[in-house]
Amino acid sequence: MFTGLSAFPITPFKNEHIDHNAFVRIIENLVSANVESICAMGSTGLYPYLTRAQLSELTTLAVEQATDIPVMVGVGALRTIDVLHNVEAVQKAGAKAVLLAPVSYHPLNEDEVFSLYSAVSQAVSVPVCVYENPRVTNFTFSDALYRRIAELPNIGAIKIPGMPFATQQGSERLATLRGLLPEHIAIGVSGDAFGAKGMAEGCDLWLSVIGGMFPRTVKHIIALAQSNESANANTVSESLNGVWELFARNGGGLRVMAAVADILGFCEGNSLPSPFLPISSKDHMELDNLINKLNLV
Repeated sequence: MFTGLSAFPITPFKNEHIDHNAFVRIIENLVSANVESICAMGSTGLYPYLTRAQLSELTTLAVEQATDIPVMVGVGALRTIDVLHNVEAVQKAGAKAVLLAPVSYHPLNEDEVFSLYSAVSQAVSVPVCVYENPRVTNFTFSDALYRRIAELPNIGAIKIPGMPFATQQGSERLATLRGLLPEHIAIGVSGDAFGAKGMAEGCDLWLSVIGGMFPRTVKHIIALAQSNESANANTVSESLNGVWELFARNGGGLRVMAAVADILGFCEGNSLPSPFLPISSKDHMELDNLINKLNLV
C-alpha cells in the first residue's frame, strides 16, 4: 500500500457539480499507468470542500475503477466527530487507507492533534496516513508528537514535507524519523519538487500531485531514484522546474493540475469549484508548452 507512487488526482467540477465522467477518465489514466496507489480526494482532490455523501460517492467510483489498485481517501474536517463520520463513510465505500491532516481554523496544539489521531486510530479498520502540511494547516509536528502518534493502532504511514530534501538535511531528517518510528510505519515524501531526492534518500513512497496527471513521468523518476541512477532522477526532476515555478506562482498544484486536465482533454475548460479561479492565460500557455516540450505523460 505505502510504496512507490501514490497518485493524487484532482476532483473535477463542471458548473459547480462534480464531473463524474472526467473523474473516471482521470482514474482510468492512473490505472493504465499501474500506479502503486491512488489517493482520491487528497488535498488536490479537494476533500475539505466535499460533503460526506460526495466523499462516499467518489470513493465508490474510484474503487470501482481502480480494480486491484488500493485507494486512499482524505477524510480531514474541522471537528473530530465529522472526521469519524467521514472515516465510516469511505471505509464502507471500499477505501483501503485514509489520509488525515489536522485541519483547523483556530490553530491546534499538540494535545488536540494527538486526541484527533487517537480517536481516528481506534475507529478505523484500515491504515491511517498522517499528513503533515504546515502551509495549509498551520501546524508542524514535533518529533515527540510523531512518537506518540506512532504508538497508536492502525497508523500506517507519515507524509512529511519535502523541503529538507532541498539540502543535506533531508537524509538527516529521514534518519531521525527512522530512529523514532516503528519499522512498520512507512515514510512518504510530499512536495513534488523534492520527490526525486526524497525517494533517492530512501523514502518509501512519493505522494504526488503531478503524479495524479502524469503518473508515467513520476514512475520513471522513482525507478531512476531507486536504482544506481539517482543523479539522473534529479536531472529529470530539475527539467520540471518550469512546472514547479508554476506551482509556486499559483499557490500550489491544485490550479495547475486543473489546467493540465483541460489541456489533456480530461475536462472541458475550468474544472475548479468557486471561489477558485483558473490560472492566467499566460500561465496556461506556458504550461501547455512545457507539457509538449518535456513530453509529460
